[in-house]
Amino acid sequence: MATTTPETAVQVAAPRNRLIGPMPKIGIRPAIDGRRKGVRESLERQTLEMAGSVSRLLQSKLRHSNGLPVECVTPPTCIGGVAEAAQTAALFEREGVGLSLTVTPCWCYGAETMDMNPLYPKAVWGFNGTERPGAVYLAAVLAAHNQKGLPAFGIYGRDVQDRGDGSIPPDVEEKLLRFARAGIAVGTMRGKSYLSLGGTSMGIAGSIVDADFFEDYLGMRVEPVDMTEVVRRVEERIYDEDELARALAWVKAHCPEGRDYNGPRFERTRAQKDADWVMSVTMTLVARDLMVGNERLASGHGEEALGRNAILGGFQGQRHWTDHFPNGDFMEAILNSSFDWNGIREPFVFATENDSLNGVSMLFGHLLAKTAQIFADVRTYWSPAAVKRVTGHELTGVAAGGIIHLINSGAATLDATGRQAVDGKPGMKAFWEISAEEVERCLAATRWYPAMTEYFRGGGFSSGFLTLGGMPCTMSRLNLVEGLGPVLQIAEGWTVDLPEKVHEALSERTNPTWPTHWLVPRPEGRGPFRDVYTVMNNWGANHGAITYGHLGADLIALAAMLRIPVSMHNVAEDQVFRPSAWSAFGAHEPQGADFRACQTFGPLYGD
Repeated sequence: MATTTPETAVQVAAPRNRLIGPMPKIGIRPAIDGRRKGVRESLERQTLEMAGSVSRLLQSKLRHSNGLPVECVTPPTCIGGVAEAAQTAALFEREGVGLSLTVTPCWCYGAETMDMNPLYPKAVWGFNGTERPGAVYLAAVLAAHNQKGLPAFGIYGRDVQDRGDGSIPPDVEEKLLRFARAGIAVGTMRGKSYLSLGGTSMGIAGSIVDADFFEDYLGMRVEPVDMTEVVRRVEERIYDEDELARALAWVKAHCPEGRDYNGPRFERTRAQKDADWVMSVTMTLVARDLMVGNERLASGHGEEALGRNAILGGFQGQRHWTDHFPNGDFMEAILNSSFDWNGIREPFVFATENDSLNGVSMLFGHLLAKTAQIFADVRTYWSPAAVKRVTGHELTGVAAGGIIHLINSGAATLDATGRQAVDGKPGMKAFWEISAEEVERCLAATRWYPAMTEYFRGGGFSSGFLTLGGMPCTMSRLNLVEGLGPVLQIAEGWTVDLPEKVHEALSERTNPTWPTHWLVPRPEGRGPFRDVYTVMNNWGANHGAITYGHLGADLIALAAMLRIPVSMHNVAEDQVFRPSAWSAFGAHEPQGADFRACQTFGPLYGD
């Protein structure tokens, strides 16, 4: 049930699963030497305790993106051979397991005890001890996984532990959590939908929605819905009218309008703007209901009440909609935010211009980081020389090598203002960690500018704000390449602050009514990360998905599970974690090995 913060009367939604289908659980597989009459009996307790410690770790550290706790499933006995492996597999099917983690302190019979489910992401932790050869089993079972085409992540602690040491070393814990976060994301996407609201927007390739990609690589279906469905629901009032009234009152109180940059010839009247607000808010209700349904519609509109079970959505907007109706900026910004008139809740993931590939990148970030996601144009690289020529200012510090201007029509999450605090610094948080005061700060930092009618003839409102600097972030992008398939790009970096007059001078050269994020990717001095310019020059599309925090290593692990190669990243080598089979494709050339392994094993759900 929702709770209320008395000072501001902001509702905080209780964590819930708003999608159809169970949330994936983690299956813990305690493997053991099956020889009885002494060997197995001496190891049973240690092996089950090892499984228990892993289960407690994962359940204490992890949540689903909807805020509910992650559950682990452990069989009542260890797995010493084929029969117990089959019993465990049946248990996992009944319990809704989505990924499996085998743990052992000892030698076991590899091919007899391994997980054979082809859809589960898999990992094996072999205890680094001297009394029993857990590492020998790890090597043997990973060889079996590789030989059978069932890739698994190998986890082996750097330091030897004593037999009675039940602790989980920090390096092992890091890999266990990374595997679990990525594996949960895989299981969460499976069976869900992408709501394609409209078609191709302005010829943007990412909005040419590829159903085969969604089905083969993500296990998702594509649900195309024409934008006329929005018109029908608005005109026939297929939405919660009480909620609309409440939403409009909230907007009036919390969404102040900004300056109208349209000239007299293009400026809309006050009556038109008021009507635009009503339409924009109504569109938000309709899009949400299309994604996940609304039980309040069941009386009289049973079909519409069901929704499309969409974990991800996108809206074409331009130009077929926006030449006549208000733009979708308010709808997209509010859906992508962690709060609205109903209070604080899990953000939706909703792509501007129906760019499904950027939407998938946003979905990856949301499932891994649990935070709201930023959708932006990767608009302009500003070199230090160009900034100095235009403003007289010399970039210094993190920004000394130049900056990238991320900006798009005002559809970015309001969480991106940076007005939430993480360790006393600007940040973005999971919805269950956000306070009512932080919501108020995000809203206060945002202005809603009347849409520039040279772009949006039908009017509307665009959010405008400046993202605070100092936030670690990861920009990612999924691209489809003919003959290659999907590839992922990753760039970790930081947002930066500019002096107010410098920001204004640069922002006024483009569209000051839209959100601005000044980004500096972390350069490496080589390849596509030689400097900030080369990151911009190698980016594969006009859009990027930006996630708070440095989660490139998690994205790499997730991509490997889905058999999506990573074409560029700036993640430290010791943080890259992929299935053990990848090294067989070229241990000295990990990037090329990633491409070859993904091509060989093929998409997770493909033929």
